[in-house]
Amino acid sequence: MDEELNITVDPACLRLEAPLALDIIMQLDTFGLCLYSMLSFMSLLTLLLYLEQCVYIYKKVPYPKKISIIWISGASPVVATMACCGMWIPRAIMITDMTSNCYFAVVVYKVLVLLIEELGGMRDFLQRFSGKTFRINTGPCCCCCACLPRVPVSRGMLFLMKLGSMQYAVLKTVFSILSVILWMNGTFHLTNLKINSAMIWINPFVGVLLVISIWPIGIVFMNTKILMRSLKIIPKYALYQLTLVLCQLQTSIINILALNGCIACAPPLSSYARGSMLSQQILIMEMFIISLFTRSLYRRLYDPLPSEEHDNEQNEKAALKAALEEHDV
Repeated sequence: MDEELNITVDPACLRLEAPLALDIIMQLDTFGLCLYSMLSFMSLLTLLLYLEQCVYIYKKVPYPKKISIIWISGASPVVATMACCGMWIPRAIMITDMTSNCYFAVVVYKVLVLLIEELGGMRDFLQRFSGKTFRINTGPCCCCCACLPRVPVSRGMLFLMKLGSMQYAVLKTVFSILSVILWMNGTFHLTNLKINSAMIWINPFVGVLLVISIWPIGIVFMNTKILMRSLKIIPKYALYQLTLVLCQLQTSIINILALNGCIACAPPLSSYARGSMLSQQILIMEMFIISLFTRSLYRRLYDPLPSEEHDNEQNEKAALKAALEEHDV
């Protein structure tokens, strides 16, 4: 009985701090070297494809739409590159994750800007939807609130929606810098879940800011997606949503499982460090696949949407044709 209870635990499994990069490299076997090499190559290829796409967009797409497309297309290569750095240097994972999240915070705002620019810009957007109303009971905030009234489209409404998305890009960067400062002081640590920990207050608040920022995007998308079917806006929006889920929700779930000991320790990696490592490796593969779909959707030219006058003319012709057919019958 005493022999069964006499189990030794590797000291690395009890250490919360991630090992040094050299310790990881020295522990790699043949399979580990092949895995790291393959993931590094996928990350590099993702970055090279993005750079080539940027050159194409810069030459072919008019300003200012090309700026938004370059920002949005860069989400997957930036996340993959930062994940690759975190994979090779485990102690830098917190910094690399914050860098990716700060970049994606700007992407969230740029998605809203792109939706407006696809409809001709702010002036044409207001002219096209003048006198019309938007449904605001969309996800993630108010998808169940069917009683919410429709809101008339106005310059003030559009300003509030842009402000709602922009606040996350600004405040996420501010809180990331604050987190790094507190981390250097020993106050902020991702494994500290006590009530007096800075992390337990900062991260949920940033999550609320994220939910608020993606609500205006959902409002504009749900009310304009039919008009922009020819621009492949639905698969573009789906890719943005998928990237958001993988970068935010998936990483959080893996980290929570690691903190609860659901992911086994593998010296020199503790349970939490191994969970963070698995998260980085999975992200590289996922972002590589997403970058291929992003390239197929954005590295092409689309016919511009017809103006509001053209839409009215088409509707009048269709109504006249239907009336003539009914008269002939």
